[in-house]
Amino acid sequence: MATVAELKAVFKDTLEKRGVLGHLRAKIRAEAFNVLDDQGEKPPPLSHENLLINELIREYLEFNKYKYSASVLAAESGQPAMPLERQFLIKELNIFEDLNTKTTSFIWNYISFLTCK
Repeated sequence: MATVAELKAVFKDTLEKRGVLGHLRAKIRAEAFNVLDDQGEKPPPLSHENLLINELIREYLEFNKYKYSASVLAAESGQPAMPLERQFLIKELNIFEDLNTKTTSFIWNYISFLTCK
């Protein structure tokens, strides 16, 4: 018969293998941040450049399914709740996009663009 400690270890391993434990930890961190965040203190206004940079970072985080990290970034930076549209970023950053680049994170497309200049 398995001990309680053995059952806990198997349960924890199973949650880790399924990726659930990591998501739970990230969700707890995001919620803790929300609780501790001073709602009376607003983040400083975003410059146009910082708005674009933050959006590239958020797109990268969401592309890689780091959704809780993306939500913390948005909350801390004062980024709009709704992500900027991809076409808007393409126009603002003057980037060419084709079928190959649509399947990668937008930030990698931008870095490739900058290194080819």
